[in-house]
Amino acid sequence: MLDHCSISHKGGLVLWARSFTPAASKLSTTAASPVNSLVREALIEGRAAEDKYEKDGYSIKWTFANEMGLIFVIAYQRILHLTYVEDLLQAMKEVFIKLFTPFLLAFVQSLTTKTAEASKALTIGGAWDFAAAFAGWNGVFDKLLKRFEDKAADERKSRSKPAARAIQTPTPPSDEGDNVPSQAHVDPSDAEAIARNVQALKGRLKGKKKGIRVASGYSTPASGTDTDTPKRKGAKAMRKWGESNPTADDMSQLDFSEDKGPDNKSLDPAFLKALVDEHSRGARTKDGLYEIKDLDMNLGTLDTAAADNAIDDAFNRTAAGKAALAGPSTSTAASTFSAFTGLFSRITGSKPLSKEDLAPILAGMKDHLMKKNVAVDIANKICEGVGESLVGKRVGGFGGIKTHVRGALSDAITRVLTPNTSTDLLLAVRNKRAEFNPAISDKRTPYTMTFVGVNGVGKSTNLSKVCFWLLQNDFRVLIAACDTFRSGAVEQLRVHVRNLSLLAEQTSTGKGGVELYERGYGKDAAGIAKEAISYAKENEFDVVLIDTAGRMQDNEPLMKALAKLVAVNNPDKIIFVGEALVGNEATDQLTKFDRSLKEFSSTAGRPGRGIDGMLVTKWDTVDDKVGAALSMTYVTGKPILFVGCGQTYTDLRQLRVAHVVQALLSD
Repeated sequence: MLDHCSISHKGGLVLWARSFTPAASKLSTTAASPVNSLVREALIEGRAAEDKYEKDGYSIKWTFANEMGLIFVIAYQRILHLTYVEDLLQAMKEVFIKLFTPFLLAFVQSLTTKTAEASKALTIGGAWDFAAAFAGWNGVFDKLLKRFEDKAADERKSRSKPAARAIQTPTPPSDEGDNVPSQAHVDPSDAEAIARNVQALKGRLKGKKKGIRVASGYSTPASGTDTDTPKRKGAKAMRKWGESNPTADDMSQLDFSEDKGPDNKSLDPAFLKALVDEHSRGARTKDGLYEIKDLDMNLGTLDTAAADNAIDDAFNRTAAGKAALAGPSTSTAASTFSAFTGLFSRITGSKPLSKEDLAPILAGMKDHLMKKNVAVDIANKICEGVGESLVGKRVGGFGGIKTHVRGALSDAITRVLTPNTSTDLLLAVRNKRAEFNPAISDKRTPYTMTFVGVNGVGKSTNLSKVCFWLLQNDFRVLIAACDTFRSGAVEQLRVHVRNLSLLAEQTSTGKGGVELYERGYGKDAAGIAKEAISYAKENEFDVVLIDTAGRMQDNEPLMKALAKLVAVNNPDKIIFVGEALVGNEATDQLTKFDRSLKEFSSTAGRPGRGIDGMLVTKWDTVDDKVGAALSMTYVTGKPILFVGCGQTYTDLRQLRVAHVVQALLSD
């Protein structure tokens, strides 16, 4: 059991401290506390290289995080002989720095530069508010400590268990005369059993010679013995199939593809409630518009899942963790901080920056971006642009260099991600509806969006999320099932339309509605889309969402078929649906989709159409590794309209440029 733990800065500030016993709590506030004695008698006197320090019955161990000037200390009763303290110290240091790096960077910078702005940003009332900054750390430390204590308890139990006695397995009988067992190990009962087995084996061999079938087995009990005759296992009963074709009633009982009226589960309130997540539902503006929520990156806050992952990683790198999971020992305490800071320390003085000075910094910056899932080519180009903007600039001091380089990288990423076209789809739909001119046509033309992408990225699912968003804004939506290749694609959209119709009745004003336009499988997708748009125009739908079959970017025949759909119907928006998980593949997919559409959809009087925007799915699986967004935007120059981050219809988010920049720059 521990008595006291603390995390402090070498300058004297105590960032966090915790006592586990009343005596330790009372002693920690006095000059005679073990931690104060350690500082006076070991650290100040230069005896920090020793393994441990003992004082007044306490054993004290410590470790440094020199990059940030932090000291991690653990004190416990010397009589306990805790073996896991050193591993706990290392894991504690690693997890703490990993979870609170943004705050610690600003804290260290404010101490070195003494800028009032940096201190004011993270202080309350002029004093550092460490309690608010490290909220939640107590719970994380408890989990980490319990992990090591449980491991130590398991080791003690394993050492206290007596050694298991080896069980001797009797040797099976053999016909060879050389293998005669010793008489010293054979009792009368075993001798009788061996004799019976030998007789049974001889009878079996005789039966084979005469063509007589004998029951298998080594032993055949003699009559009058206590052993029962083994019963023969009964044969499996043959399945009896129907002699006539199934009736209509039989088929209806097996048909689950259609609604069954009021007894269908979709009318169950619990089922409908599971289709939406109230915590991720958007809000209505003063104008009554339903806006989806902005994506919250949760940077700078303590995330429980991230803390648990950090605990697992730190524990697995210790000696105790390696006993259960072998792996190389690496120090990430330095890597989290030195992604940028360690590189800046190589440049000192106020001379103009040259390419040679920036080369190691740009190389580290490239590695940092690649770890964030940015494609290699895109990372190279961005770093080259940052280098060109910094060459020749005169900066002085550690803080000035870091500020200039980080600022240049932030500006470069912001320029790439900032859209040059409007991303307000609601405004585009309203403008399209306002263009209606009765003098030209008696029917209003709907706003059309086509969703394209490779196989399995979630086009149909996220199309339904966009549909839910449009329904909440009282638009009438028609979904065109133009994926006539994949089995179940039409049925999947039919289920989505059924669910969305039921949700629209409960959550919207009732003005909107959704229908499905489908013509089955094996048909021409371009023709179905054209018919769907005509049907929407005749029936006064506001928006048509066109679902297409997934295809690989290298499949030229399928890309020509997609380009035909675009050329024939000329949709208002072509939205590429891609995964947030991809890295280098993102550039290849988008480049070839955009190029193929432009090349194959061009006609004599109209240039080809390319990608107009992106919808990035599975965003909730990448944490802060958001490089796919930067890669996709860099390739096309088009904005990311939405990101999908869950399984319900409300799990759609708007991605802000500041969020991506912050995630890419975070260590």
